[in-house]
Amino acid sequence: MVTCSFVQYQEISCIDYRAGTLLHVLPVHLMLTSQRKKAILDALERDGQVLAGELSATFCVSEDTVRRDLRELAAEGLLQRVHGGALPASPATAPFAQREDMESAAKRRIAKRAAQMIVPRQVVIVDGGTTSALLVRGLPADLEATVVTHSPSVAVALVEHPSVEVILIGGRLYKHSIVSVGAAAAEAISQIHADIYFMGVTGVHPTAGLTTGDFEEAAIKRALAARAAETVVLASAAKLNAASPYRIGEIGLAQSVIVEARTDAKLTEPIERAGVTVLRA
Repeated sequence: MVTCSFVQYQEISCIDYRAGTLLHVLPVHLMLTSQRKKAILDALERDGQVLAGELSATFCVSEDTVRRDLRELAAEGLLQRVHGGALPASPATAPFAQREDMESAAKRRIAKRAAQMIVPRQVVIVDGGTTSALLVRGLPADLEATVVTHSPSVAVALVEHPSVEVILIGGRLYKHSIVSVGAAAAEAISQIHADIYFMGVTGVHPTAGLTTGDFEEAAIKRALAARAAETVVLASAAKLNAASPYRIGEIGLAQSVIVEARTDAKLTEPIERAGVTVLRA
């Protein structure tokens, strides 16, 4: 337990009674906001989450001060606020063209591993996103299958494939991800029975679950997962232990997550503990 006590001249002492040691004695007027914010981001990177109450005790400031810090860091896109604290923010919410250049080598390996999971004559749902585009470009030329997608980019990438039938789900175009969303898309999706769904996300977190950056897009991803016998999440390292504003579902909504082979075990072990299979590419 960490406690704080105010002494004269607004000096604060923080004592960790578990270790019986004085953590620091620092005049309040010398505690720079920038230093506190850096410490918050360091804690996020180290622990995967921060709690406002614990930060308040650690820094010997009010929870209102901590919440202000978190608001400002969230406004800069440096973290994702959640009830009681914050999680790392996913960088995968950048515009589509910008995301194409992010972790491109890792995405190619993940896409190749996903393509190997497809069995001839399956009905396969392929989400939108940069990794999904790489997936369909890598399908064997002799593969016979049906690909269902709400991504015009994915559909166009399969135009020249000789034996893949393409079903393109229509609706309102969400330009950020170049996918169809809305009621028309949801209605069409409800008529599908697929063998496997390759889902793109912007965040995979053991407690926050699977998340993305748009409310309607999250709803469409839930609908697609409900129509597939198996859901496989494609997740480059930047998406692991990160969160975005809109929840698709619990992490257990997916049966498997494909990550790059060199992904740190500390990022994948919580996923496996949640009962989800981690496949390394």
